[in-house]
Amino acid sequence: MTAIPFSVSRLALARLAFRPFFLLAALFGIAALMVWLAFWHGDVLLRPHGGMLWWHQHEMLFGFGAAVVAGFLLTAVQNWTGRPSLRGGPLLALVMLWLAARWVLAFPMGLPAWGPMLIDASFLAVVAGVVARLVIVARRWRNLILLPVVALLILANLAMHLGILQGDGLLVRQGAHLAVLLITALMVVLGGRVIPMFTANRLGRAKPRPLPWLEGLALVGMAAVLVAQLAVLLGAALPGEAIAGLMGVAALANTLRLARWGGIHTLGEPLLWGLHASYAAIPVGLGMWALAALGLLRVELAVHALTIGGMGTMMLAMMSRVSLGHTGRAIETLPGIGVALGLLVAAALLRSPVLALFPGLTHLTYSVTIILWCLAYAIFLLHYGVPLATPRVDGKDG
Repeated sequence: MTAIPFSVSRLALARLAFRPFFLLAALFGIAALMVWLAFWHGDVLLRPHGGMLWWHQHEMLFGFGAAVVAGFLLTAVQNWTGRPSLRGGPLLALVMLWLAARWVLAFPMGLPAWGPMLIDASFLAVVAGVVARLVIVARRWRNLILLPVVALLILANLAMHLGILQGDGLLVRQGAHLAVLLITALMVVLGGRVIPMFTANRLGRAKPRPLPWLEGLALVGMAAVLVAQLAVLLGAALPGEAIAGLMGVAALANTLRLARWGGIHTLGEPLLWGLHASYAAIPVGLGMWALAALGLLRVELAVHALTIGGMGTMMLAMMSRVSLGHTGRAIETLPGIGVALGLLVAAALLRSPVLALFPGLTHLTYSVTIILWCLAYAIFLLHYGVPLATPRVDGKDG
């Protein structure tokens, strides 16, 4: 009897990057927030690199968030370029690098502080390198716009690490803020490409013709916000009024942009209204950040509007679509996914606008918000854990 040689590429989890990274991101996000919830209630389950507050901020951005970004970009770049993306052994090696970073940050094991920093920062550097190579070889220059964003994410990550090494809490804070705004910028770029298209295709409506001035204002406005935050990170002292003005312009432009995409017609389609609701969190968060720059709100309220309402909700909606379409299944709303998206929207409302109006609810609101997030992503895992870990139902590669 002839033995069939084993090939890593035969593993479903090694076929495309969305499979392992979406699955691990959802699992890790739940685990990390449950550890944070325990800490919030006085139980110390970890003594991580940088301390619990730093670990929570960093790992929701560069553990959870970076895994979803990597899974999406390394899968989408195959469609953009028509060339095979990372798979098989190299993909699993990248997964192991991500896991190694999570481990050494949670359990430092006496390593010198620069060790976890190098391991962690190298993950996004590899992702950027793979995407750049495929885009350049295929000469799809339009998609190079995403590479400066990923490069700046690496810088923001290093800033958070260097802040810990130098005992500079302000550097940590500004690095985290830059990371939040960079992921928001990715949502503005990618959301602007896919949300109107998905909406028009699903509802059988004509896709609205982009208004060049409005598209330019939305993108340039977001770019200006990033430049301002980068300048602050590098030590510039910008007036609060200037930052508020930039945030306000970006918020207004993205509000007008979203209003043209027909979101009011998507209320019966959770995978669509989830995308529209998550994009709506962008101008809300930027508007709240503008108020914070004027000293009228705490900036962490704006940050959580963007991270929970924008990032968490858009990622869940996109992961749900991709996990169906790329495993050969019909793109439809599975039972409970609408509830999961609703839980995240509720979590965002509680953590930002409600807490701004009723600051005395802090302890209760934090706990409820964490539980809502964990329930939402648990529902995702319930539906998509098996599809992500098993071959396509149509027998095709991917």
